[in-house]
Amino acid sequence: MSDEAIVRASALYPPSQAYDTGYLDVGEGHALYYEVSGNPAGKPALFLHGGPGGGCYPDHRRLFDPARYRVVLFDQRGCGKSTPKSDIAANSTWRLVEDIEKLRQHLGIERSVVLGGSWGATLALLYAQTHPERVEALILRGVFTARKREIDWLYRYGASEVFPERWAAFVSHIDPAERDDLPRAYHRLLTSGDPDVEREAARAWCTWESALMTMAQRSPNFSAGSGEHTRALARIEAHYFVNDAFIEEGRVLRDMGRIAHIPGVIVQGRFDMVTPPATAYEVHRAWPVSRLEIVHDAGHATSEPGITRKLVEATDSFAG
Repeated sequence: MSDEAIVRASALYPPSQAYDTGYLDVGEGHALYYEVSGNPAGKPALFLHGGPGGGCYPDHRRLFDPARYRVVLFDQRGCGKSTPKSDIAANSTWRLVEDIEKLRQHLGIERSVVLGGSWGATLALLYAQTHPERVEALILRGVFTARKREIDWLYRYGASEVFPERWAAFVSHIDPAERDDLPRAYHRLLTSGDPDVEREAARAWCTWESALMTMAQRSPNFSAGSGEHTRALARIEAHYFVNDAFIEEGRVLRDMGRIAHIPGVIVQGRFDMVTPPATAYEVHRAWPVSRLEIVHDAGHATSEPGITRKLVEATDSFAG
């Protein structure tokens, strides 16, 4: 999501400034950038960004009422302002889950409302299942549980049928002999050590993903760019997906009983081409106390007006 897009979403709260920023050393050479905004005495809220490999933006704070929430944002390993940038060493799902717990302890938070979108929804569910006593409520957007079929939808068969011309451009960067496993083929390019090769592979990877994000489709000439953010997103996503996201197949759904008592809201775009609604529906059925909000004129991105509105309504409902 671009800063410009989310700023235009009228449902958002006015901008607020971070009053506490810093770096948390989580070991293994990684330091996480974090920031806290809103009301220091407010209800703690934790925002988990997508990817794997994305990052936080200041306007993510605007999903929360700054008068009622103490809002915590952080960049996951290798992402955003965290260091080292784009690093995939010692970067895996269960490390991220424990990073969240270390940050909670560092900030002296007992329990929080946790909001996660896409990959952030995966992390939110795993964190809640691992530390249920630390989660007051969950808000999920564009639910992803990292099962093989969900990854295959993006990189083998599924979205390719809806966006055939974008798919053709995406696979054109890969030798035909390697196209049966695109994440692995791209992973090889993205970790080649050749800056030019990595830059072009990252641009192709992120251009494909960006084409799927919103109902208002991008220009045919859209390019995701070639900056370090693009490289981080592509490298880290490919690293996770060639390793099955470091999650046992089906584990998230299997362990939903651990959070049966935690209230939650699932916000899902009907025309989400990144994380189709079937997964959100499965999670909702396995979590009866949750409320499923299908936004009928939206895709995947937080910046979709209907998605933004429902997320703000959800944060308001748990603000107390």
